Amino acid sequence: MRKTHPIRRVVLAGAATVSGIVLLLSLKPASDPASASAAGGAAPQQTAAAQESAQGGSAAQAGTVTGDAVQTQYGPVQVRLTVSAGKVTKVEAVQAPSGGRSTEVTNTAVPRLNQAALATQSAEIDAVSGATYTSSGYKQSLQSALDKVEKAPEAPEAPEGSGGGGEAAEAAARTVTGETVKTQYGPVQVRITVDGGKITAAEAVQAPSGGQSTQINGNAVPKLNAAAVAAGSADIDAVSGATYTSNGYKQSLQSALDQAGG
Repeated sequence: MRKTHPIRRVVLAGAATVSGIVLLLSLKPASDPASASAAGGAAPQQTAAAQESAQGGSAAQAGTVTGDAVQTQYGPVQVRLTVSAGKVTKVEAVQAPSGGRSTEVTNTAVPRLNQAALATQSAEIDAVSGATYTSSGYKQSLQSALDKVEKAPEAPEAPEGSGGGGEAAEAAARTVTGETVKTQYGPVQVRITVDGGKITAAEAVQAPSGGQSTQINGNAVPKLNAAAVAAGSADIDAVSGATYTSNGYKQSLQSALDQAGG
């Protein structure tokens, strides 16, 4: 039998070892897919999803919004909403038919309508039996208020570190209700919204009604409201034919301004 030279065996063994190492290196992937996924595959997608969730939805809104005054056969109906983080937290009728039988009907119907509006967060509510006109006017005013909420811009955030106080808090819009002033034909009470030291909205939450008073004040109150906003004060002219209501309105308006510091 022919013997292999020892040196030749060493050379062959070394060549085999080198070939094996080269083969192993050629088969090893440049990177580990599992490691790459853990390091940067899923994380960017989760970050994008979180950002999309944070930016999605409507802007958070807070404050009060008053719907349009809707005239009905028995008197005006007007609804005000209190909104927090885009959700209605309180509903109230600042105007509703009153006087005689209307007062009894309104006192029964309005609380039910308020509750239904708060529960549904919409104007898709059922009319209260026996208060068809009031219910219809309520729903129209409620819808107009909801429309205003949807269009309202997002409230600016308070400066960092301010704690919500200081000038930012003073500039925030707020609602102030004046004292109830008794007149010969009934009580008058005014509520105003003040923003940046200016009257941005004014309304009579109480006004004489019933009989001719309903017609007179249905015409006079909107004029007084507009005059108060335009003047920014209680120095406004009385509406012809509604002297008592006008005087009571001005007194209640002034008391509201005093509370607001204006």
